[in-house]
Amino acid sequence: MTTELGEFLRSRRAAISPEDAGLVSYGARRVPGLRREELAMLAGVSPTYYTRLEQADHHNASDSVVDALARALRLSAEERVHLRRLARPVETVSASGRDEEPRPTAVAMLMDYPGPALITDHANYVLAWNDLGHRLFGHGLDFDAPFAGRPKRPNMIRRFFLEPGGSELFVDPEGTALQMVGFLRYSSGLHPDDHILSCLVGELVQRSDLFAELWAEHPVMDCGYGIKRLRHPVAGRLDLAYEAMVLPETSQRIVLYRAEPGSPSADALERIAPGL
Repeated sequence: MTTELGEFLRSRRAAISPEDAGLVSYGARRVPGLRREELAMLAGVSPTYYTRLEQADHHNASDSVVDALARALRLSAEERVHLRRLARPVETVSASGRDEEPRPTAVAMLMDYPGPALITDHANYVLAWNDLGHRLFGHGLDFDAPFAGRPKRPNMIRRFFLEPGGSELFVDPEGTALQMVGFLRYSSGLHPDDHILSCLVGELVQRSDLFAELWAEHPVMDCGYGIKRLRHPVAGRLDLAYEAMVLPETSQRIVLYRAEPGSPSADALERIAPGL
């Protein structure tokens, strides 16, 4: 039986060699990485118990077991959170059951922000953007595309993987692809039964070989901050710091971008600023 938890554990087992884990490897291995019994030993649980975690349809591992597995698998902080959600599921409110429209006050603050800014949902659909955010990310789209009453909001991940030239905006398309898939994995841990997210992932798996390959690797990334490196058709090269902040009582994020004052990226933003 295949479960989300089992797939995640197997993907992380495969990524660690016995030597990396401080074990001596004996004999040929049919698959890379640690065997189940080796990971069980490192985590201090029985092989039978660990096998049930990978295969069982219902599970409720203790905090100590989850922490031991995370240490043995050398998980990142985001991966540890993801493992805990999968291993100790709790009842959550589906994101699609909430109002998808951002609050008017949030949109007003978005419009007042001097740099590029977006409001996105848990599946990376754009719910609102300011003028500079639209000029930066919405090339080929009307400004009103993400706002209320629009049946098809733009989705940055869908555009990247499925639309011609969708990856050309990004200086590092390989790294960007991994981050986008990692964010959807992270979000799926937060919203495991969400219809919107499931439909998006299903479409991407079916239509993009690259997405399907990366999805099978189970990357997990919150992507809450960092540097976005872009190659805009009008502005040129931009390196923009960004912060993504969750709006209270929603599954939405407001994402703010900033160029260092006086930098070439700041000059590049001026070339697409409203009024020019």
